[in-house]
Amino acid sequence: MYADGLQLKILNNEADINFGAIYENAIAQELHAHGFELYYFNSKKQGELDFVIEYQGSVLPIKVKSGKDYTRHHALSAVLSNEHYSISQAIVFCSENISMDDKIFYCPVYLAGFLKPQVPDQDFIFRLDLSALQ
Repeated sequence: MYADGLQLKILNNEADINFGAIYENAIAQELHAHGFELYYFNSKKQGELDFVIEYQGSVLPIKVKSGKDYTRHHALSAVLSNEHYSISQAIVFCSENISMDDKIFYCPVYLAGFLKPQVPDQDFIFRLDLSALQ
């Protein structure tokens, strides 16, 4: 999916690979495979969020970081502090261990596979009643 010969860089073990883009693709594929609708957020005032999904009935912003500065995320902090959005939590996928800082859950990239969309209760599933047609 990437230009600039990224496939060859990976095969040749080159050091200047943009792992952030690779991580973002891995997260996108994993979330999509589990049935999440993926949205992107970009605002001139607040910045860019890699993904925004609906999780357990709430908006969940997601940032993907590949470097050691995974705790620096201007856009995510701006969105969380915006009272109009009322966002209670966010996730940063990174290459570090699990930790929590206020509203932000930091976790390794591989844990994206454990996010599952909420399955609606049986009461909310519409059942068609065709008994009147008999």
